[in-house]
Amino acid sequence: MKRVFYPLIIMLAGLMTGCGEEDMPAVVDPEDYGSNTDEPARPEIAADTLYNREAVIPPQCYTKTEGVNNPCYTCHQTYSDPKRPNSMEDGFLQGDYNFSDLGVHNHWSNLFVDRRDDVAGISDGEIEDYVSTDNYSDFIERLQDDENWSGPVPAIEDLADGAAAFDDYGLAKDGSGWVAFNYKPLPSTFWPTNGSTDDVIIRLPERFRTASCGDDVSRFSQDVYFTNLAILEMAMKDLPEISTPLIEENKVCADLNNDGILSEVVSIGARPSYVGAASGQKVERMAYPEGTQFIHTVRYVGFDGDEIVPSKRMKEVRYMKKVKHYSVAELASLYGNERQEKIDGNLPVYSDHGDKGLNNGMGWEVLGFIEDGEGELRKQTYQEQMFCMGCHGTIGTTIDQTFAFPRKVTGANGWGYIDLKGMADAPNMDEKKGEILQYLGRVGGGNEFRENPEMKARWFNEDGSVRESAVLNADVYALITPSRERALALNKAYKIIVDEQSYVYGRDATVVPAKNVFRELDPEKAAPLEAASRVNHWDIRLDW
Repeated sequence: MKRVFYPLIIMLAGLMTGCGEEDMPAVVDPEDYGSNTDEPARPEIAADTLYNREAVIPPQCYTKTEGVNNPCYTCHQTYSDPKRPNSMEDGFLQGDYNFSDLGVHNHWSNLFVDRRDDVAGISDGEIEDYVSTDNYSDFIERLQDDENWSGPVPAIEDLADGAAAFDDYGLAKDGSGWVAFNYKPLPSTFWPTNGSTDDVIIRLPERFRTASCGDDVSRFSQDVYFTNLAILEMAMKDLPEISTPLIEENKVCADLNNDGILSEVVSIGARPSYVGAASGQKVERMAYPEGTQFIHTVRYVGFDGDEIVPSKRMKEVRYMKKVKHYSVAELASLYGNERQEKIDGNLPVYSDHGDKGLNNGMGWEVLGFIEDGEGELRKQTYQEQMFCMGCHGTIGTTIDQTFAFPRKVTGANGWGYIDLKGMADAPNMDEKKGEILQYLGRVGGGNEFRENPEMKARWFNEDGSVRESAVLNADVYALITPSRERALALNKAYKIIVDEQSYVYGRDATVVPAKNVFRELDPEKAAPLEAASRVNHWDIRLDW
């Protein structure tokens, strides 16, 4: 059933091509947002109209902490390490609601829609057929055949089939150089129990995949590639050594384990520079080489018999490319500028590079595709892509604007398509308890909104405390995947948002209206987060 939106007459304007405010799309008057009623007002918004200029504030930031519940720490942190490239230092924002005058209104009104009747109108068989249908392959063909498309084509053969597209070490079977890796999803938006499955795939520039000596000179070399991937992983995680797939040092022409001979190795030490055709490239701590690319597919909760798996159908395909490297000093200046912009009350603006996506101002172009009303993937609008910039921009916990790769299962065991089965609840660096165990206790629920009843029933006692022994005895799969019944309901709820094309009001697959979330807030009256509930120096990296 398609929901009828409230009509709204608005003036249209072209999307920005630069970064000046005078080039911004038309903006909806805040008075048109609607009152704080049970059924939220969601006026129809034209695709080239900027409805929410504070779309970088994600829905989670409006959660009521009630002074003790802290979902904020996974994004907002301040570190004592002066050489850490990310110097945003925004730990003070935990529970602070330090929003602009525009941001105090929660634009993510899809959180407050009651979808129970609409969900009941979709049969289980209908939604199962829908999420098991491949909408990626035709999308790639359309992009490749589109003479007017000037942006990247995030193509991996058979990617809709997930693990089947990659070999045992995650290397794409199509020869494209994309590599899948196994990682622990960040709490808790991408926990399947909250509505989405996903995968992340990395590709280093061609010279990092190419041999510079021996019989394979100027050709693709798996030995060179996995050596460089291992070197990068050590740089991201501050590791002195790391395990690898079998590497022939003769094909890399380097003594990787420093034993004085060239042989076959399954472990290498940290190096000051990369190898192969990238041998002149210096390794930068916590930084990807310029030209690094990521594909991130966001999917429905799929089924393989009784198992929860990533669906064939994709909700979104997200693509990032590092187009400019900044030194630590340059980044410090950029982060300083961002802090001053916030102090001055300036609203965020991003340079629109058309088919290449939005530039986040920190060296990355970010491009997103999302389902249209018929379930086919289309390019996201400027407004829709702003949603991504809140996380892949200026928050304190990211490492070179990313989350997943620093959270990869360390070493050789982490190369391969994402698989939560048997994955341990590893603690974060410098912490003792498992990350999920810590998160449940700190947040007081199974998602940022503390409104996942199934997680409450599984992992919490009646007094609100965490059932620690149960959590300790479960792997990550058991901890964060939903029952089939819940998965079906969440898939249906999101399908309703697709039918409506109401992404500007949020993408959270909620069935009932959120209660622990502000619709409007007064930062002066909202309960501040108590000092005992703040989490300092939390690291997204894991101690595997």
